[in-house]
Amino acid sequence: MAALAVAAGSAVSPAYRIQLSGRRSGTAFFATQRAVATFPSVRLRTVAKRFQIACSAKQGTIDKVCGIVKKQLAVAEDTPVNGETKFADLGADSLDTVEIVMGLEEAFGITVDESSAQEIKTVEDAAMLIDKLVIDKEG
Repeated sequence: MAALAVAAGSAVSPAYRIQLSGRRSGTAFFATQRAVATFPSVRLRTVAKRFQIACSAKQGTIDKVCGIVKKQLAVAEDTPVNGETKFADLGADSLDTVEIVMGLEEAFGITVDESSAQEIKTVEDAAMLIDKLVIDKEG
């Protein structure tokens, strides 16, 4: 179990020190004063949004998911479907979403657990989950 103890620091960027403690057979082990004093400080800073990296699914996976979604929902060919498209915007209800997930499982040879399936709201969500499951399956 780790506890976070605040050390004295500047008002702009306070320093934080981590104090570790653990339990084994009912006996608590705490870091000594000396060990805490020599433990390196961790500084927390905010990062500008322009420097954040977004993880995205492979374009091939997104395209394949778009095709499956269009087929499952019988969406007209001229209706644009891309990574940001929400299933609800295409008129999908919970049963339709289950059918989409089943179609994705069959097409990609994967198994999606129920909790992960409930988190899928967009084509991109589905494609990122598929990429992760395919990598896990291969590894």
